[in-house]
Amino acid sequence: MPGAQVSEQAVVGDGSTVWELAQVREGAELGAACVVGRGAYIGAGVRIGARCKLQNHALVYEPAVLGDGVFVGPAVVLTNDRAPRAVDPDGALKRAGDWEAVGVTVADGASLGARSVCVAPVRIGRWAMVAAGAVVTADVPDFGLVVGVPARRVGWVGRA
Repeated sequence: MPGAQVSEQAVVGDGSTVWELAQVREGAELGAACVVGRGAYIGAGVRIGARCKLQNHALVYEPAVLGDGVFVGPAVVLTNDRAPRAVDPDGALKRAGDWEAVGVTVADGASLGARSVCVAPVRIGRWAMVAAGAVVTADVPDFGLVVGVPARRVGWVGRA
């Protein structure tokens, strides 16, 4: 859509829509029939499967990998740094080469509720559901339902 920033080095699948103020960085791959909401960010090299929905202001930092049919709610954050700091121990500004990016993996059909945060490195299992506002710091099993800060499994969900 007009106003979206999609790198010429990104791949956007057939039938996908990227709304205004969203940014898709270089090397990112977005599958077919996806929707990327207003103000969302998809980092360099992120891989997103087909039929995914990323709601407004979702932030998906590299090297995240999302399977097919993943739902990412409004203002969800997928982090990529285990120990974020702006400066090194000597006070010098850290640059991209000064840390090792770690990713979040979200398996097919999983749903991440509004304003949830996944602290990398974690894996969200197939068809799992992360409640709104949860902070995920450990892997979530397939079909697991997690809630809270930190997120803990409280039940199981099905594909429906």
